Amino acid sequence: MLRRLHPEQPESFAFTAANQQWAKAQITKYPDGRQASAVIPLLWRAQEQEGWLSRPAIESVADMLGMAYIRVLEVASFYFMFQLQPVGSVAHIQICGTTSCMICGAEDLIAVCKDKIAAKPHELSADGKLSWEEVECLGSCTNAPMAQIGKDYYEDLTAESFGKIVDDLAAGKVPLPGPQNGRYAAEPLKGLTSLTEYEAGKPQYNASVELALDIGDTVKRIDGTEVPILTPWLGKDGKAAATKAAPKPPKAPAPAKTAAKQAEEAKAAKEDQPETLTAARDGKADDLKMLKGVGPKLEQTLNDLGFFHFDQIAAWTPEQVAWVDARLKFKGRIERDGWIAQAAQLAKGEETEFAKRAKEDGTYEE
Repeated sequence: MLRRLHPEQPESFAFTAANQQWAKAQITKYPDGRQASAVIPLLWRAQEQEGWLSRPAIESVADMLGMAYIRVLEVASFYFMFQLQPVGSVAHIQICGTTSCMICGAEDLIAVCKDKIAAKPHELSADGKLSWEEVECLGSCTNAPMAQIGKDYYEDLTAESFGKIVDDLAAGKVPLPGPQNGRYAAEPLKGLTSLTEYEAGKPQYNASVELALDIGDTVKRIDGTEVPILTPWLGKDGKAAATKAAPKPPKAPAPAKTAAKQAEEAKAAKEDQPETLTAARDGKADDLKMLKGVGPKLEQTLNDLGFFHFDQIAAWTPEQVAWVDARLKFKGRIERDGWIAQAAQLAKGEETEFAKRAKEDGTYEE
């Protein structure tokens, strides 16, 4: 589908006073020099006001944000949520035409649109109240076929039920959104198969439909008067809050450890440390590279820590393994590669499968 500006354009565009105030508040969300980040919300607000995005509206938003016109046009033409041509004054209807809805009757809904609104998508009805288009998946596959009208979903449609909705909209009525076949939400068509105890106490409508009813007019476009404009990101003086965090209060000094506590911690640390040597016994160290995962560099590290023999490693307790592991570059290797079991076997003069392969090809794993 081509995304081009409509050939017929209004002379000008201006936000209403309420929407202008809202737009200025949105811009303050962003730091100086980053106002362009507000382009999508401002374009959306312009569309909510007019129903579609005209060239003057796009240029007006660009002027507010200090952006080149082409940059804002790029955004408007990229996102399909922006309408670049006039839409119905009452409602623009979007029919989902993707797989689930197509299988379940989307073509019948499109036929209703062609009959009751206009022969082609994006054309206005004769009275100018309605327009329609086919869109990609709207994510309500369980309730296919469906349509989005305004901000609400109308689901589980048939040509007959959808035709009545179109007629009601044209007559100025506000149809009830949500499933149109009596279904509460997206439960199985034949009824609940689980959580049946919640059936009796549920509200009359699901939360989405209830919210639409609370608003009272589900196809009404936002005009800036719905709720007070809140700017919690600004300070009380209306200016951007300081980005520099307040200094943290100094931490209270840790209570001094008693001599008994220090002695207890020193004893625990000593118990966790395995037996170490300052040098290999008789000046002859075992070839620790016979352990899987130990290469020349790691062997040197183990020697520096005071480990030269297989029987030293075989004797490590879980606490001592943790002590050694904390001093190695790659944590968890001791248990992952099974050093304890290998070392115990090698200390007895036996040969492991890894040691055998290492001797045969003359390589060691690092």
